Amino acid sequence: MTTDLDRLLLIRHFERALLDLFAKGELNGTTHTCLGQEIVPVALAPLLGPDDHVFSNHRGHGHYLARFDDPAGLLAEIMGREGAVCGGVGGSQHILREGYLSTGVQGESLPVAAGAALHLRGSGALACAYIGDGTWGEGAVYEALNLAALWALPLLVVVEHNGIAQTTPTALAMAGTIGARCAAFGVRHVALPAEDIAEIRAVLTPLVSAVRTGSPLVVEFAVNRLGPHSKGDDTRSGVAELRDWYREMSDLTGFAEADARAGDLVDAVVRDVKARPLSTWSRP
Repeated sequence: MTTDLDRLLLIRHFERALLDLFAKGELNGTTHTCLGQEIVPVALAPLLGPDDHVFSNHRGHGHYLARFDDPAGLLAEIMGREGAVCGGVGGSQHILREGYLSTGVQGESLPVAAGAALHLRGSGALACAYIGDGTWGEGAVYEALNLAALWALPLLVVVEHNGIAQTTPTALAMAGTIGARCAAFGVRHVALPAEDIAEIRAVLTPLVSAVRTGSPLVVEFAVNRLGPHSKGDDTRSGVAELRDWYREMSDLTGFAEADARAGDLVDAVVRDVKARPLSTWSRP
């Protein structure tokens, strides 16, 4: 049985492996890891059903792994190897799978998610869009919230507020608060720390149920981005002092064993995928 801790550690080791592969010159292009933010998608995973549609972003590996538990398919996609989720043409940022879409375009997912929510209205399913605090500088966010409120769409917006947009602190780019912006549209907003998975689920379970009946919701999580924006462009000081669930959980009974299992699993996935031939994707 896969536990929440197993999923958290899988994502942590997967992201570390990606940075290591890039450092060795074994990966090309770019990638944006979610180190430090893993709790959010893991906490939400059981609240999202198979008929729900999930829209991710450029920092979306954790979103994918929490939903599909498919590290080999994702790594093959990033490395362009056989068995890739999208034939190796999507790479790190652009993933399409049943009811799942990620994109590297800031704010693009929200209007698409609103359209999906319109299609899903009345079915009991919802559209969930993951965005960051930096995305609130895009007009598409506000157009989507306006329609979500006007049309009572089953739209869940999950904000991973890590306090920095690439290398610009959010406080230097955003006036006011996300909660106040939601209130302007009459969209419910709740702010939560990304710390206790059980508490997150207890708070969100009834709220997500309301989303399914046409009450759009914005959930804002306070998280720490422990890694660089991309592979090595971190201009911050004091990153090592940021709060990290991995360090805080390390003394729990069974943590070391679970951590070793996750590390061994990711190591095996890396060896397997590296040995595969390049993907031979062709247009259907």
